Amino acid sequence: MAGTKTNERPGVRASLSNFGMSASKARVVLNLIRGEDVQTARDILTLTTREAAGVINKVLASAVANAVNNSGYSADELYVAAAYADEGPTMKRFSPRARGRAGRINKRSCHITVIVARMDDDRLAILNAARSAQAAASRSRRVAGSRTKKNEAADTTPVVEEAVVEAPQTEVVATDVVETNEVVEVATEQEVVSVDTDEETDK
Repeated sequence: MAGTKTNERPGVRASLSNFGMSASKARVVLNLIRGEDVQTARDILTLTTREAAGVINKVLASAVANAVNNSGYSADELYVAAAYADEGPTMKRFSPRARGRAGRINKRSCHITVIVARMDDDRLAILNAARSAQAAASRSRRVAGSRTKKNEAADTTPVVEEAVVEAPQTEVVATDVVETNEVVEVATEQEVVSVDTDEETDK
């Protein structure tokens, strides 16, 4: 007895027809998300730099929306049950070559299909436990980071007090400047007196 065919897998599907890319290029990205839960598959597609990743991410989002709206599933309980790309029609084009010959250009296309289904209870329990542990670890990192910032702020407080104590030294410098200005003014008055005395002598 033959097994279940790929296109007959149980689950909710979404497909894209006649996408302008060869099926072999799309299969490279589909191999990365096959069997993963929906959240992990989205993260993988977001970080993948291939052109097919953006289109496959939209097909995956459409499959999840179909499962949530039409079948009543929860998005957190879904995983990628099947993902495959079939070859579509190929457009034949030609490029001129030397001596009157023509070089053939094949512009290929493909049909992308993504099927999502609900995880079984055992796998769902394992996934929930892993997510809880990850959330607890991230919370502990945040708490440790906030405590470190508070300790750093407490260590910098004595430095501020020392700066306040050193402030009166600037007043002493200001006093010296005032005295220097007075000396300059006295010297200027003496010069004026001496000039007046010379004028009287000339008279």
